Amino acid sequence: MEETQKDARIRKPVKRLIEGTVISTKMSRTAVVLVKRRVLHPVYKKYYVRGKRYKVHDPEGKCAVGDTVRIIPCRPISKDKRWELQSILGHQAEALAEERESS
Repeated sequence: MEETQKDARIRKPVKRLIEGTVISTKMSRTAVVLVKRRVLHPVYKKYYVRGKRYKVHDPEGKCAVGDTVRIIPCRPISKDKRWELQSILGHQAEALAEERESS
C-alpha cells in the first residue's frame, strides 16, 4: 500500500516547456504570454513568424510586462487558463538598465 502512495506522489516529467514574452499583467494572478514561432511556408519556402497568446497562472504576481518566461501545462484553473509560470528567464527592467548604461 505504501509503495502505491509513493508512486502517486511522484510528479510526472513535464512534456512541454514553452518560452515567451509577457505582454499583459492587468488581471489578478494572471499574465498573458506571447509565444512566437517560425513556420515554413509550404509554397514559397520562406519562414514567417506566427504567434499565440497563452493565459498563465502567476499566483505571486512576480512577472512584469516585457519579461521572458518559461511556462508549463497544468490542470485547468479557469476557462482559458491552463498554463503555469515555471520561471522568469529575463527581466525587462534589467535589460532597459543595461541599455541606458551602455549609451
